[in-house]
Amino acid sequence: MPRLYVLTMRQFEKRPTFHLFLNNEKNHVYLFPIPEKMKYAEVILPLPLASTYVYSIPDEMEPLVRVHVRVTAPFGNKRSYTAIVKEIHEHPPDTSLAYKEIAAVLDESPVIDSRQMQFWDWIASYYLCKTGDVYKAAVPPGLVNNKTKKRVTKREIPESHEKANSRNQQLAGACTALNALTEAQQTALAGVQAVFGTKPVCLLHGVSSCGKTEIYIHLILNTLQQGSHVLYLLPEIAVTKRITERLGRIFGESLMVYHSGFSDSKRVEIWNRLLHAKAPMVVVGVRSSVFLPFANLGLVIVDEEHDDSYRQHDPAPRYHARNAAIMLAQMYGAKTLLGSATPSLESFYNAKSGKYGLVKLPVRYEQTSESLVRLVDVKELRRKKIMKATLFSPLLKTQMEEALKRNEQVVLFQSRRGFALVMECKSCGHVARCVDCEVTLTYHKHVNRLVCHYCGYSVLPLAYCPVCRGTDIKLMGFGTETVEEEIEALFPGIPASRLDLDTARTRKSYERILTDFEQGKTKILIGARMLAKGLDCKQVSVVGIVNADSLMNAPDFRAHERAFQLMMQVISCGGRSGKQGVVVLQTSHPEHPLIQAVQAFDYERMAFEQLSERKMFRYPPYFRLIVLELRYRDESILEELSVHYAETLQQELGERVLPPFAPPVNRVQMLYVRHIMLKLETAFPVVQVRTILEQTNRTMQSLPKFRQVILHYEVDN
Repeated sequence: MPRLYVLTMRQFEKRPTFHLFLNNEKNHVYLFPIPEKMKYAEVILPLPLASTYVYSIPDEMEPLVRVHVRVTAPFGNKRSYTAIVKEIHEHPPDTSLAYKEIAAVLDESPVIDSRQMQFWDWIASYYLCKTGDVYKAAVPPGLVNNKTKKRVTKREIPESHEKANSRNQQLAGACTALNALTEAQQTALAGVQAVFGTKPVCLLHGVSSCGKTEIYIHLILNTLQQGSHVLYLLPEIAVTKRITERLGRIFGESLMVYHSGFSDSKRVEIWNRLLHAKAPMVVVGVRSSVFLPFANLGLVIVDEEHDDSYRQHDPAPRYHARNAAIMLAQMYGAKTLLGSATPSLESFYNAKSGKYGLVKLPVRYEQTSESLVRLVDVKELRRKKIMKATLFSPLLKTQMEEALKRNEQVVLFQSRRGFALVMECKSCGHVARCVDCEVTLTYHKHVNRLVCHYCGYSVLPLAYCPVCRGTDIKLMGFGTETVEEEIEALFPGIPASRLDLDTARTRKSYERILTDFEQGKTKILIGARMLAKGLDCKQVSVVGIVNADSLMNAPDFRAHERAFQLMMQVISCGGRSGKQGVVVLQTSHPEHPLIQAVQAFDYERMAFEQLSERKMFRYPPYFRLIVLELRYRDESILEELSVHYAETLQQELGERVLPPFAPPVNRVQMLYVRHIMLKLETAFPVVQVRTILEQTNRTMQSLPKFRQVILHYEVDN
């Protein structure tokens, strides 16, 4: 039973800090005293919550609780989480509530700073997610889980620092001097530095093998000498090894590498080292590196800025690391350099319109010649029955034979993995599909399974049709396994390897395949999209693009842009030894403008054609796209709810809201999918969009069935 305090008015005026609790049933009033120095912490929990939560700070913990330290906070009946303190209040937000107490303080000093918190808030606001989502994605898992209550002490930091230094010594080896820049590279470097005098962002549009990395290195050195940190972003973990080895020889202990492939303990170690670093550092990492605790960021480099790997799709926050990095640099007053041989159309448009600076480097390193691209009309060859039972045109076969005779190497690109893309009954047309997703199953011959590339479901291949019981089953389409099998038949005894998600699921296996090829142990390398990233082999003289059409036919307004970028990356694998390479590009549409632009290495032709179409149909960069994805187990109910949702949005946004539609894959993991697309003017305020979406969502929550719908947003899709 709580104690009853009876106070005079004078006493109450001296001690006004009381909770008031009214028990209506017994008509009693209780006053609960609050200590005069009681404080309250507003914390971020690593959960997708709409707001922060407030906890009382026990007297004994008050000296330890500071803004941006981690604390253990009870949540629910039996759970507790590692939270980060966002603000500390002198008085409770609501005096009628009894607040739970913080259970433990885990740090003596903050684990993030105010600019990081500002960045988190921007990510949550712009990408329409919760700050708790950002916290969980930003901080290493070792700092988010609450298995340990041990508080980090200052004595532990130097030990972690020393460990990080045995490792960087091993990485760095002997430091070497910078390579001398060519005249073209010197001109480009001077151009970038001049741009940074007037604009915060510069696009370096350099052709493949022009030596963009050398320019990056000189800019990094200049930034470190000024006492600032550098963030060097790469699109994928797989391409970091060669870059870090190269940078390690130059920057030694000033280099750190960060990505999700490291263990939790190592990621925490790197986080703490950077948090307490006094000397300038350069960090090489993938998209998650934008969340690291930089003390004084001076330069951000986004290499291969066009790459779609910079986009985080699942889970939230669904952000684009390139755009986030530009905002991060702006918060620090730093400069951003975007580099690519085939820039994204958004970045190209921003550079052409004057928002970004633009520097071109059109000359390949050591004046090496671009590969000769030869087109093959496979439709015509199949009509003449020249390619009836083969994947390779006579021209590609001849070029491969001649290259192998010269002890040179061959790269073959096919965009899809597996052996056959479809297994179909010839009698009734039934196609094997995933039981959980609305997609066809791909036949993988090496494991003799039909596999769903969305959810991983697999089953033995059909012995007979489950619909008509017929046994005439046909395999249609081809992937990298088919290419590999035909190569083995054409060139028996010639060592060949396949590089795709089936053969290189781990970083170690990926590096082993590439190393064997670069050392000449493998003569033919067959691969899918992974092939275009990280391959730098001097002995490749022939590149074959087996089926260019499959890249252009994706149901996506970016399909042609991405097809051009990918083909140009594959083409750049050859002709690096000073001798002109040959690229055989097999297509059914050799007259297509995109194929013609690829053959001519004409990026600007492709860019202006695509920009013209996008302006006509209100696509980026002229408009912003936000896609609302709704998932539910019942398709008819989902259709009804998505129509209602779109109509509610149209009341505020009008024709900017497109009617709901089913995406190409309209069922994933037993849930049906509908999309609602918003096409917004670039000047349309982000805050207003968020407000409208939140209001609409609250309105829809009044419908009981809608509460079970899974909803998320893809911003700048």
